[in-house]
Amino acid sequence: MKQVLHKIMSFAMALVVLLSTMSFTFNMHYCGDTLVETALFQKAKGCGMEMIQPAKEGCVITKKSCCSDEQLVVDGQNELKLKLDQISFEQQFFIASFVYTYSTLFEGVENNTATFETYHPPLVRTKIFKLDETYLI
Repeated sequence: MKQVLHKIMSFAMALVVLLSTMSFTFNMHYCGDTLVETALFQKAKGCGMEMIQPAKEGCVITKKSCCSDEQLVVDGQNELKLKLDQISFEQQFFIASFVYTYSTLFEGVENNTATFETYHPPLVRTKIFKLDETYLI
């Protein structure tokens, strides 16, 4: 049970680190005021109504396109390195004592010696159960 919980927690921590460092782009294509297409990790294809540039240089169309593209960028965390010069002495002492106590927590006792083996039991002079018994006559 302990090993399963340990594996689940380590997987969850690795997933948190992965998701906090991952960045992605969310593209949206609007045709007028209507959202036509969304895309994650790639550019939105569009609705096919984009303005076509004229082939001749003398002929210029100055009409504005009805389509627009928006891009939402979510940046991940870039700094994951712990700077040891910013840790105070009390924090270093706590980390060192925590690591030491945690590492020695799971060490077992090497030899199981009983301390009572060298001592002999006292001699019985009277029968104690006879002193505590009561008899009905």
